[in-house]
Parts: sequence; structure tokens; C-alpha cells
Amino acid sequence: MSKIAFIGLGVMGYPMAAHLQAAGHEVTVYNRTASRADAWLAEHDAANSAVAATPAAAAQGADYVMTCVGNDDDLRAVVLGEQGVLASMANGAVLIDHTTASAEVARELAGVAAMQGVSFVDAPVSGGQQGAENGALTIMCGGTDYAFSRAAKVMQPYAKAITHLGPVGAGQLTKMVNQICVAGVVQGLAEGMNFAAKAGLDVQQVIDAISQGAASSWQMVNRHRSMIAGEYEHGFAIDWMRKDLDICLAEAANNGSDLTITAQINQYYRELQESGGGRWDTSALLKRLQEQ
Repeated sequence: MSKIAFIGLGVMGYPMAAHLQAAGHEVTVYNRTASRADAWLAEHDAANSAVAATPAAAAQGADYVMTCVGNDDDLRAVVLGEQGVLASMANGAVLIDHTTASAEVARELAGVAAMQGVSFVDAPVSGGQQGAENGALTIMCGGTDYAFSRAAKVMQPYAKAITHLGPVGAGQLTKMVNQICVAGVVQGLAEGMNFAAKAGLDVQQVIDAISQGAASSWQMVNRHRSMIAGEYEHGFAIDWMRKDLDICLAEAANNGSDLTITAQINQYYRELQESGGGRWDTSALLKRLQEQ
């Protein structure tokens, strides 16, 4: 069992930290909104759990530090500076970042960490809140073989699959591929369901039929019922997908990739944000079509 600091208790980090604590690790948590950390401790109060007032305090003496925050700037804020985790992490510790962020910030922080003997793994996750709660996340990792081998052992309590994709940054680049593919699938599902309704078909019956064949996807199986019901107050928020797709498009500008469809879907999400749907699930692309 290890001493672990977990920084960021959002919809993903909250259950991930709980899985580590349940596995017997000594877990100290930090969250920018302190009441969230207090709620976590109240729910998981035991001899092997605690709350810290700063990221640095949480990381004091930790073998592993996990971060799961919003974006590049949030990540820098909890890692760097006098109150950041690197201010107190010891030589030989491992910093594992679960934030969906840029490959650039991963390389930047890995360089700073290396100067004080701390290993770094960028390890963005896929599987959503449901995957985090069920301990069934897909984790995409970048880092040295040594850092990955150490990180993989401690991430097991909340993972379904853990893959080493290459050097630092490779995890974030792979998560970009994931988001590009997800955006295209959700838009295709929304267009298909909208087409079925306008053609006078029973949409549920159509999904029951085509989900047994090549058209099936995780989004189809897990989101079609809430889409039919027009329920979007759940799941992965459009605000976060917009952030992720902006990262994808910025990286594409650097490597020369053509993301024409991704850019168009990003614009659709922007329209939903502007209409007040920033916290809706990404499957709300159907709502946009229905209201045209």
C-alpha cells in the first residue's frame, strides 16, 4: 500500500480517489472548493484518508500524486509554485496527471518534475463519470517505461484498461484521437436519430434494430434512451468537450492534420453553449437538430 495525494475532486476525481482509498492506500485529497473535499472525507472517513489545505500539503511525503483538474492553467496552478505539489514531492515520487490537457503542458511539467527527481506520466482517461464510479476507466499513458510501470500498479483500482502509448505527451495525444472520434460518432448518431423521426419511424425500434449490427457504438447503446426522452442534464458536459476539441484543433494546426468535421462539430457545440446548454451532455447535438 502507498501514500497517495489526489488533487481535484470533480465528477471523475471524486470516485477515483475513493477507489484508491477502498483499495487500502493512504489517500490525502485536495480540492479547490474545500467543501467538496470535506464532503469526500465525510463519505470516506477512515484511518487511511485525510484532507489537505493546499496541493503542496497533500503531496507531502506522498509516493504518488494524482491530478485531475480542468485545463492546462488549472494543472499548472496545482503543480507549480510554492503551493503546488512539486514544492513538496520527494525524489523518487511519481506524478500522474489524469487531466485532459495539451501534450505541450505534459512535456513542460515532466521537465520541471525531472529536475527534482520526480517521474511524470500523462494519463488522461475515457469512460466518463460512470466509468470512474464503476472503476472501469480506459487510461492512456505517456512517459518512460519506468514511470509507467510504477504508475500502472497504483491506477488499477479504477481502471479497465491501461495502455502505454509512448513518451510524455503520447497519452494526451491519444486522448485527442479519442475525442475526435467520439465527436464524430455523436454527431452521426444525432443525425441518424433525427432522420428516423422525420421519416416517421419509431426511433426506439430503429435503434433496437441497428444497434445489433455495424452501426452500433457506446454512444448509441448508452445514450439513445436519454436522447429520445430529450434528457441532457447528465453525462459529459459540452463545456468540457469544447475545451477538449479546442485542444485537438490547436494540435492539428501544429501537425498539419485535417480536422474539418471535428471543427464543424465544435461549432455546433459552441451554438449549444451560446443557447445556455454548456452543462448538457454532449448527446444534445440531437436537440440542436430538432430545433432547427
